[in-house]
Amino acid sequence: MGYTVLIPARLASTRLPNKPLADLWGAPMVVRVAQRVRSGTSSTTRIVVAADHPSIIQACHAHGVEAILTRQDHASGSDRLAEACNVLALDDDETVVNVQGDEPLIDPALVQAVARLLVHQPLASMGTAAHAIDSVADFVNPNVVKVVVDAAGLALYFSRAPIAWWRDGFTEGVHALPQPAPLRHIGIYSYRVGFLRLFPQLAQAPVEVTEALEQLRALWHGHRIAVHVSPHAPGPGVDTPDDLERVRALFLSGGAPSVS
Repeated sequence: MGYTVLIPARLASTRLPNKPLADLWGAPMVVRVAQRVRSGTSSTTRIVVAADHPSIIQACHAHGVEAILTRQDHASGSDRLAEACNVLALDDDETVVNVQGDEPLIDPALVQAVARLLVHQPLASMGTAAHAIDSVADFVNPNVVKVVVDAAGLALYFSRAPIAWWRDGFTEGVHALPQPAPLRHIGIYSYRVGFLRLFPQLAQAPVEVTEALEQLRALWHGHRIAVHVSPHAPGPGVDTPDDLERVRALFLSGGAPSVS
């Protein structure tokens, strides 16, 4: 199947200035993301960086990566993706996959799996991924987003709270994980282009504001999100200087964790 991978890249970052251009053994990080995706996807897959600054465009072009300039004032990543779809003149029935520009160790197989969701799940407007949580600390951590799915693999709800929660959880305390294992959301998305153009026009959902989770807007408005459950956790992303050094070490050693 053919699809387009969009990699949004924003130059401003409070915790790691100029993050998309951070060097990863001779190439900017956003270029390494594009190269990583390309290494395991079909030649029919188009990979485009959607950047907010000419310096990112120049760095991508210097390494043979397609890149387009988008506005700097977008309120969210989905707004930037919608603009990119218009710049690229994509048809409403095409599929795009959003890969974050700070995920240089992402497994291309995960990108393919999330793209395929929209082929096999005709009711879904979006696709995403998750993996089983294996620690109580992650289960109760509000920075770890959880998802519950139905029998068809469609998301019922996303939350920063520990879900699904078993009946006697409060009386017993959180000393162990419920069974079956809860799922941690992985921040990769596929979209039908027509829905992606519509999404920024939808009113914010009250529950989206409460949880600070944009994907809840889609569920609140009646759209379905298909979920690929991976057997593995994803490789680490880059948010801070310490993250960057960790990823540099993994990148050099070839020790990127596998996700499929």
